[in-house]
Amino acid sequence: QVQLVESGGGVVHPGGSLRLSCAASGSIYSVLSMGWYRQPPGKQRELVAIITSGGTTTYADSVKGRFSISRDNLKTTVWLQMNSLKPEDTAAYYCRLMLVTGDIWGQGTQVTVSS
Repeated sequence: QVQLVESGGGVVHPGGSLRLSCAASGSIYSVLSMGWYRQPPGKQRELVAIITSGGTTTYADSVKGRFSISRDNLKTTVWLQMNSLKPEDTAAYYCRLMLVTGDIWGQGTQVTVSS
């Protein structure tokens, strides 16, 4: 059974940085992509960034130039480097592993940007 464990969330001042990590464990085959999503309070979950098995990245317009997604060569760990954080980045952040057999979601990690 594949499991995802996220870490790195916390409270940060506007303009600060955080680095989120998501580690996958279990029998992992045929990874299509790995991604980060977020759900602000009272809003729907939205895409933040995705990296495909081939290394192609896609970002939400709201985070372009500030966030960077990367993964290890084994495709079992994905990171999200978040710089120049804004209060509107406050949300629960979720890791998503997209396999040929279906999607796996992490439990989420809270990011709060506040002065």
